[in-house]
Amino acid sequence: MHKKNFGNRSGLEVTPVSLGAMRLPEDCVDAVELIRQAIDAGMCYIDTSRGYGESEFKLGRALKDGYREKVMLSSKCSPWNKKVRPDDDGSADSVRRRIEEQMVRLDVDYLDFYQVWSVNNRETWEIATKKGGMVEGILKAMDEGLVGHTGFTTHDTVDNLLGYLDTADWAEVILCTYNFLNRTYEPVIEKAHAKGLGTIVMNPVGGGRLTGESAVIMELAAQLDVASVADLAVRYVLSNPNVDTILCGIQKGADVDATIAAAGQPALSADQRKTVNEFFAAHSRESVSFCTGCKYCMPCPAGINIPGVLGAVYEARFLGLTENAKRAYKRATKDVTPDACTDCGACETKCTQHLSVRHELKYAMDTLA
Repeated sequence: MHKKNFGNRSGLEVTPVSLGAMRLPEDCVDAVELIRQAIDAGMCYIDTSRGYGESEFKLGRALKDGYREKVMLSSKCSPWNKKVRPDDDGSADSVRRRIEEQMVRLDVDYLDFYQVWSVNNRETWEIATKKGGMVEGILKAMDEGLVGHTGFTTHDTVDNLLGYLDTADWAEVILCTYNFLNRTYEPVIEKAHAKGLGTIVMNPVGGGRLTGESAVIMELAAQLDVASVADLAVRYVLSNPNVDTILCGIQKGADVDATIAAAGQPALSADQRKTVNEFFAAHSRESVSFCTGCKYCMPCPAGINIPGVLGAVYEARFLGLTENAKRAYKRATKDVTPDACTDCGACETKCTQHLSVRHELKYAMDTLA
């Protein structure tokens, strides 16, 4: 794989596909073999976390025998995502303990990157950036040679993030979600890139949603002469010039091979990207006048998760993502299934889309259960 600037601030280069270590194989031997396959294939940036189970230990084993020198290793933590000790509080001292502990878990003597994990609202941003906070602790570790670079991951609002970027002179990279089903952070990625931050995308294939078959989306892929839905997803994200690299969440060897192969295909043209955007705008919940997830129908007297069930129906009927829809239906009905409906009809009187909710609940049971 070719390399490109990893933002102007870091002074580094990165390949378009990077290794996401959140969902490694359970077996350590299998995980080590897979990690090395990914590195041998060219993935040079690795993203892990204190909260990803045994990921750090598996990486520590995989990075022996010269593999550590081939990669940029990044880990992260935050007390609002995972407290290792009860007194973890987002302070400089607290993050220093986590950095040292994670270096032991990874069995390394330095980290190329250490990031603030999940800045998801203004409160977490202020905890991280205040005097004596996480950022101060990371910067001190950088001064001492334990950490090379820093940044943050996020699920915050676009408005908040656009504001943060004006003051985040310390940040060298940012990690956020982006794919053709969720373009929310497109303006954030654009501004971050313009300011010299390296831009990393998580969920380029929708957290796995776009790795399955979909007759609906394949019509679009065929129109663009793209081989599969997953290929289209990868090429769409990487054709955005503001994106530096995507995380490939590897579970098996085929994940490595398929993602790198897709990344090696020509980028989508501006006209092709426009076609994709127009397609999904036409298939959005609002455009097809389906459940928008507003939750005005809730609470259901019978305890049914109506928006969750109807969200699964939307994925199956309008996007053709049937297998993912079945998984979403299972999650939405783990506590109460739609057959608990008492036929009261209260949901339909409150539905802003004027849907026949009871009919849709029955449809879900018949097709997705």
